[in-house]
Amino acid sequence: MICSGENPAQIRAIAEAVQENFSKAKIFPAGKEGLDFARWALIDYGDMVIHIFDEETRAYYDLEKLWIDAPRIEVEKKRR
Repeated sequence: MICSGENPAQIRAIAEAVQENFSKAKIFPAGKEGLDFARWALIDYGDMVIHIFDEETRAYYDLEKLWIDAPRIEVEKKRR
């Protein structure tokens, strides 16, 4: 999964929410990286890897091009 946050605090919050929800289902990460600087956080669940970028870093690495044939699922932003 590839998604974006608008700033480091939001990237950390997204990562924490992912981990919290997975842990409720007794699913724990094999590894995690990047939460200290929060420009690109990665949470590895084995069969699923979560990438959370800021917009600039996401555009630079353009991971989507590596998965060009993979199906895409667009998720609407929640409005508060």
